[in-house]
Amino acid sequence: MSQWKRRLKRIAIGSGLEAAWLANAAGLMKEARGRGVIFTLHHVRPHVAQPFEPNRHLEITPEFLDAALRRLKRSGYRFVPLEAVPSLLSDPQDDRLFAAFTLDDGYRNNLDHALPVFERHRAPFTVFITQGFAEGSHSIWWETLALLLGRENSVEFNFGRGRERLALDTPVRKWHAFDRLAEFIHRLDESRAISEVDALARRHGIEPVDITRELVMGPQELRKLAASPLASLGAHTISHRELARLPQAEARIEMEISADYVERITGIRPRAIAYPYGTPEAATGREAGVAANLGFSVAVTTQPGFPAASNATYMSRISLNGFYQKPRYVSALASGIPLKLLGK
Repeated sequence: MSQWKRRLKRIAIGSGLEAAWLANAAGLMKEARGRGVIFTLHHVRPHVAQPFEPNRHLEITPEFLDAALRRLKRSGYRFVPLEAVPSLLSDPQDDRLFAAFTLDDGYRNNLDHALPVFERHRAPFTVFITQGFAEGSHSIWWETLALLLGRENSVEFNFGRGRERLALDTPVRKWHAFDRLAEFIHRLDESRAISEVDALARRHGIEPVDITRELVMGPQELRKLAASPLASLGAHTISHRELARLPQAEARIEMEISADYVERITGIRPRAIAYPYGTPEAATGREAGVAANLGFSVAVTTQPGFPAASNATYMSRISLNGFYQKPRYVSALASGIPLKLLGK
């Protein structure tokens, strides 16, 4: 996607959220609101501006999280654990609004910056753990590319037709390279493609797993986080690959061993799992069936929408996006109006 198209898209989304907030404030389209909402987060940390930020959408500040929780409280939402969502949705006698909070990938800032905010508001939350990230054995390719492309003026890479030079001397060219490399990872065998991106980073003096170890909590920190009565740890596979692209037996192993790992850390077998990437291409009905067979009571995607009792192992979530950090946008998202306008 070109830079101007990205900007137009963000402007359009921002305008849509403004319109949804105004409609909600006017009491319009009340039928769009769901019984409850599950929010998706990743990084929670003070923002340090960089010239190239391809992962900006995955990062919110602690101040915005605090403001979002305050706004939801004022709107009548109660905060519940993710594992409680299916039973709440199945109870016809309980029509109270609720919100559940989830954080993917186990970033260290979830402990340092998100936990104090959740404790301040007594809000339960679930952090989904990728074993390979927590052990520092797997790289996080989108973080690797952000550092590599942000600091270099050019790189050479073989997309399958011989090595070619990628100019990185402007933000537009950096974005173009990021998009091409991301497509390369999602189009080919994911493990092999990531290995090639890691090798590219090493040729430029970057060790990808060092980035993982710097950003992600290890077992000791995960135990510290899990000691909070508000925190739960969920499974997020071993390697963070798109499960739908794997043979079913391998996808099952990714999910089951990930749960085993969380259980070894906390002593409690997780009942919740988040599908890596969580898109329709990355997680399908097949994965929902595997999750149910493995005993997970809740499994979440990143597909926008409200959770449904009939789909406990394929639940929708709504992202708190780093580009739209205004408390009124939280009200707009929770109202369901943006989803209604999109036909979801």
